[in-house]
Amino acid sequence: MQILKYIGRRMLLVVPQIIGIVFVSFMLVKTIPGDPAVLMLGPTATPDAIASLRESMGLDKPLPVQFGLYLKNLVKGDMGTSWQTTRPVLEDLVTRFPATLELVTAGLLVSILIGLPLGLISAFRPRSWLSKVADFYSLIAGSLPDFWLALVLIYVFYALLGVAPAPLGRIDLAIMPPPHVTGMYTVDSLIAMDWEGFKSSVSHLVLPVLALGLINAGPIFKMTQSTVERMLHSDFSRFEVLCGMPHRLVVAHALRNAAPSILTIVSVLYGFLIGGAVLIEIVFSWGGAGQYAVQGVLNADLYPVLGFVLFSAVFSLFVYLIVDLLYFVVDPRLAH
Repeated sequence: MQILKYIGRRMLLVVPQIIGIVFVSFMLVKTIPGDPAVLMLGPTATPDAIASLRESMGLDKPLPVQFGLYLKNLVKGDMGTSWQTTRPVLEDLVTRFPATLELVTAGLLVSILIGLPLGLISAFRPRSWLSKVADFYSLIAGSLPDFWLALVLIYVFYALLGVAPAPLGRIDLAIMPPPHVTGMYTVDSLIAMDWEGFKSSVSHLVLPVLALGLINAGPIFKMTQSTVERMLHSDFSRFEVLCGMPHRLVVAHALRNAAPSILTIVSVLYGFLIGGAVLIEIVFSWGGAGQYAVQGVLNADLYPVLGFVLFSAVFSLFVYLIVDLLYFVVDPRLAH
């Protein structure tokens, strides 16, 4: 019952949070240079045609009125239409967002698989050579931009060695994408039992996922190392050692008490990667939602940008809710 009450309180805050995010995003997007009407009609358009299009799009009205109209349409499920694709933004994002989600989820899993074991080893054996190597790796990972590492990986594994596919999308051009179910090619290929498509989609995932995983493993490593090390030096761990408790149980208890902090950094990274993987998407021509939003910014196509922000905000709020529920599983005392 305590957990249900907590979920209820959180859901009550979701709507005001989303409205606030949409309002701030709308006002910031309106500061982007360029007139959408001019870009849509081209440089040869007459002033009368531009004024007529601006009026039909509501661009001639004050900003508060424009925001009210956008919010009214948003409640109806209308996120506007992209003048670049001439399609509703909602349809574009439903098609493209799974591609971004597939990329960042796989990248985050690789980050956890790298950062968590290295952090545990460094906490348990702080003076070992492996701990020193992990510290050096964390320092390097924190100083390198992910898109630079992506370019290096493309040069080495595609241009020099020829073992990776060309960075041109999510699947080979000669292979048909699997039937749309989730929008994630790896998952949809497995559902359709399309092994050729699965192999191709996985091979295209390897380099961008490595670029994201290797860079973003650093924060997970540092958080795991510091929190587990602090727990191992805490009073309850020392008391367990004095009582003769097996070392593996002492370590397990320390890790469980450090879990909330590790979950927090993982959830923050997950939300960050949704927007932070934009450059990776551009480098690999991924065709995800982030690349779609960047094209909107460059072409003053405002509705794709607002739609991407809204999708990302809802996804992040959902992730944080899941993490809060995991806190209750890790530490039941939080439910009281």
